[in-house]
Amino acid sequence: MCAVSTGLLNEPIDRLTPSPRPHSIRKPAILAAAGAAVAAVLFWIVSGSLTDDAYISLSAARNLAVHGEWAIVHGLTANTSTSPLNVLALGALTFLTRLWGPGDPLLALGMLNAAVTGLMGWVLARICQRLGIGPGWAWLAGALVVFNPFVLSAVGLEVLLIPAAVVVMVWLALEGKAAWFGAAAGTAVLVRLDLLVFVVVIAALSPAIRTQVRRTTAGFAAVAGPWYVFSWVVLGSALPDTFLIKQGQASDVGGFNYLTGPVMYFESNPWRTVASFGPAALAVLLLALALVAYARGRQRAVPVPGPVLALGVSGALYYVAYVVLDTVPYHWYYVAPATTLAVFAALVVGLYWTAARGTSDRGVAGAPAVLLLMLGAGAVYYDVEGGLPWDAPPIFGNWASAHDYERVGRAVGALVGDAPVRSPGEIGTLAYFCECVMVDEFSDRGLVVEDRLVPRLADANEPARTLLRGNYAFFDYRLAPVNPAFDLRYGEGHGPRGPMSWDVYSAARGVGHFTLVPLAG
Repeated sequence: MCAVSTGLLNEPIDRLTPSPRPHSIRKPAILAAAGAAVAAVLFWIVSGSLTDDAYISLSAARNLAVHGEWAIVHGLTANTSTSPLNVLALGALTFLTRLWGPGDPLLALGMLNAAVTGLMGWVLARICQRLGIGPGWAWLAGALVVFNPFVLSAVGLEVLLIPAAVVVMVWLALEGKAAWFGAAAGTAVLVRLDLLVFVVVIAALSPAIRTQVRRTTAGFAAVAGPWYVFSWVVLGSALPDTFLIKQGQASDVGGFNYLTGPVMYFESNPWRTVASFGPAALAVLLLALALVAYARGRQRAVPVPGPVLALGVSGALYYVAYVVLDTVPYHWYYVAPATTLAVFAALVVGLYWTAARGTSDRGVAGAPAVLLLMLGAGAVYYDVEGGLPWDAPPIFGNWASAHDYERVGRAVGALVGDAPVRSPGEIGTLAYFCECVMVDEFSDRGLVVEDRLVPRLADANEPARTLLRGNYAFFDYRLAPVNPAFDLRYGEGHGPRGPMSWDVYSAARGVGHFTLVPLAG
């Protein structure tokens, strides 16, 4: 019989004793295969409508696979990839596709999504086995993640790697495998450095991990250390430049910030927002009830093991951290708390449902399960309501559709050749299809020095200034911005007719146009 904790922070009973009936791998294997298959179908749905930021990752992956560069634009080293592991994995798979062609980052993305979703399915099934709850809860948890419109609207970014990395940590913490947990934690901070919130909380609330600090730290350092040392010394900064670019930009989206971002999305489409954030909201309520019950000493009423509790706590703390940072409410920034809290909700409801078997509480325990199923069904509805495959994601804010950006990018590349072009402000898809020297602060570190780093150092107080200088200790401050020969400009409405102007359409902004303007000198 699977061990279940009898208290919030207690170790699972007989954690170190092998089960007399070893866990079957058949159910995890089925869920892994189903997850990979579902990911393949979902990729067919979304692949023609990827967002501009997704193409930033694809551009970086192509440059890594083809030229061996850490860059968005060939020849210009950049350090603006927020997820090193996403680019490394995409780059490796793109390199693999060169065995039968020129290298296909889009195919690599489909392969990566299938592999990651399959892994997540496997791990969720193993977690449910460990908790002693049915495999249906793993299916529900996985569905709440992969069908979330906020997740699917940001495919190409690290939106599937995030929940996969976190649930692997929870599983290894439940199993008490400290060294492996450390390695998984190191992997998580390669997915995104801010997942350190989950690493710390899960380790702190897992007795088997926090009592083996040396083994945990060794595993963590062995995986995460090499990349961050390489980034610090070779690329010039341990933290990516996006830390400077993105912080404090809430005014860029009509005054909404990370705290009020859900209100912005609710005003756009109320029920879609409820379907996307509903499981996380329920999770916060369940978390509050669990913490209150624990504080009152009612441990028997809260059969939630420490690693599972940590999943909920860290998801909530992640949201709070982003509120404090006052960052922009981009929809992919909500993926980490929304997905991890959704998984927490499914697991906790599963624990309550199982504990209530044969009691009068079964109906009460079933109510949140029905709610989660309804919210999941609502998410699927909003995934398909606009038709399949997508022309544009449900949550979308770019100036042009992916297809229009591709058309403009190819045309610009044919016109400018090797001459540098100033980006209009959205660089990913244009740079990917232009294959020209398109510059802005995401691709040109000279602009980061001039517009971000030097002003921030001048304005910063201690100890922020010292920390910032430490991060850029090996950086070459002499880098100058690339001098563009053309300026690609965006405007609303139809543009002037001519060979250097292109009309585009965005589901978010309507008709617009791009104009290529030669620059003097």
